[in-house]
Amino acid sequence: MDFIEEMKNKVLRGEQIDREEALRLSEEPSDRLREAAEEIRRKVCGDGFDICTIVNAKCGRCSEDCKYCAQSAHYQTACDQSYPLLSAEELLDGARRSARQGVLRYSIVTSGRRLSDAEVEQVCGSIRKIKAETSIEVCVSLGLLDETQFHRIREAGASRVHCNLETSARYFPSVCTTHTYAEKIETLLAAKRAGLSVCSGGILGLGETMEDRIDMALTVRELGVRSVPVNLLNPIMGTPYEKNAPLTNEEACLCVALFRFLLPDASIRLAGGRGLLGDKGEACFRSGANAAISGDMLTTAGITVATDREMLHNLGFEVKRNDG
Repeated sequence: MDFIEEMKNKVLRGEQIDREEALRLSEEPSDRLREAAEEIRRKVCGDGFDICTIVNAKCGRCSEDCKYCAQSAHYQTACDQSYPLLSAEELLDGARRSARQGVLRYSIVTSGRRLSDAEVEQVCGSIRKIKAETSIEVCVSLGLLDETQFHRIREAGASRVHCNLETSARYFPSVCTTHTYAEKIETLLAAKRAGLSVCSGGILGLGETMEDRIDMALTVRELGVRSVPVNLLNPIMGTPYEKNAPLTNEEACLCVALFRFLLPDASIRLAGGRGLLGDKGEACFRSGANAAISGDMLTTAGITVATDREMLHNLGFEVKRNDG
């Protein structure tokens, strides 16, 4: 029995592979690794596919210095929009539009280190309105909130909190210096203590190593995260990463396959940068991925929900919510 088969069978028995095994897998033939990841996905998760959309609910002039971000006040980018929190009616309109398109989750995303208590209360009002008038699940990405604030968010009707780790603990200080990895982890733990599910992944192409990618996935696993966004860096002019080379389709598929081995029951969610791939992510959806952010991203264009739904139908997926 070869190593890929051995590790696949280990995962299918319900056992976890470790860091060294994952690193060794990353050096195995990519096509066979991807086939094995797909088999794990089918046997553990079935053919369900989770679709969400996001709304840029508060834009621009962020105090944080994340080196990939067009909205950071530290860099001069073409993103010159800046506006306060959208109104409840504006957010409700977006939720209704997403629900009509068959989207399962609608995520309210805001720029900045964290929302104030007053802003959290405004978002809560918007969530209550969305939940009263639609059946769509509401997720939030509101920065480094505390447990008390997350309790308010949950009581308003949100079900999930998103806070990306971005990369490994080792590499994170090279990506951002205005907040820490520990603060991100505490945000996720606070959300879980408040009774919310959590969504956390990272960005590939920041200059990290394969070890960093695997370490991030292992941290996500330790935290019990079941929704894992995989973003591909879209190099934004004016940011420190503007000259980074985008990942190739083959690199993206390899990482997705490795994440499926490490996170067999997760929604591995293709997110920002998917539009840079020539096939819009189709090969990744044949390599273990089973979720996506559809529609536009925060400051860049995405892929329409209709286009995604047609592709997923052709691939044999069924659009349905993963409540993990």
